[in-house]
Amino acid sequence: MRAYLAIAGVLCLALAWASAVTAREPSPVQQPVKTSIGKPLPPLHLTFGIYQSDKATEMYRKFTPIIEVIQNDVERRLGRTTDIQMQIFKTYEDGIEGLATGKVDFVRFGPAPYILAKRKNAALELLAMELEDGKKQFNGCIVVPRESKIREIADLRGKSFAFGDRNSTIGRFLVQEHLLTAGIHASDLSRYEYLERHDKVAAAVLAGDFDAGSVKESNLEESKGQLRAVKTFQNVTKPWVARAALDPNVAGALRSALLELKDAGALKTLKVSGFAIASDAEYRPVQASMLAAEAFEPAPSGN
Repeated sequence: MRAYLAIAGVLCLALAWASAVTAREPSPVQQPVKTSIGKPLPPLHLTFGIYQSDKATEMYRKFTPIIEVIQNDVERRLGRTTDIQMQIFKTYEDGIEGLATGKVDFVRFGPAPYILAKRKNAALELLAMELEDGKKQFNGCIVVPRESKIREIADLRGKSFAFGDRNSTIGRFLVQEHLLTAGIHASDLSRYEYLERHDKVAAAVLAGDFDAGSVKESNLEESKGQLRAVKTFQNVTKPWVARAALDPNVAGALRSALLELKDAGALKTLKVSGFAIASDAEYRPVQASMLAAEAFEPAPSGN
């Protein structure tokens, strides 16, 4: 019996030692990839940039889930610890400058801000473009209060108008092109202002501070019938862009993470259905609209 107990004790100790060794050994997925000289790759720190087109709390709510998915995917693809920090620029202009000068590693911009940033730095690299219901287009709207007597763009003559940011695709360039097509220049409005954000435009029109304004279709939907669309127009979906000279392996991992992203919760929070390959050719119509919109306002005096 004593011999039996001694053997059993030895077996228990051996099993406990084996379990401890196994617990200490990382799984193949967890093991860090090593360089050619055998040292683990250093952690990867990236900064994701967006400009504030909505309240900051709303921006964090919308983007945190998808950035976490991308972070985990990039870490898996590159085999190195990855940390992605989010930076929200207060204005479109700050965001454009931040991308052009490399203050952030990759961004999600609207078409016009991407075009403006690329004018400053031609080496920017498209990663992917968003899909909405599987399409590369989504809508902007000219909205009025539900009970307004304004029924078409021509009725805006002599009325007040709220635009978004001066660098916004929907908030400025596309809508001004549509106003010009209807024969309405800035001088034909009683007054107008740039309110920077789509949610501010919607709120100002709802409050009666302006007769009409230009917003994303999602802002119209969020008004729950209190706003009505006078004109709906198409816009190409938003691009995700890498800064110039980003490590090609990192850019490739980000692109693959976006194109293969299937997390339903993250996609739903951002209100997109997925991502597709992007090219500059798809943004040329917006570039043409930006040039056309230059005729909306008179040139500053002295030019």
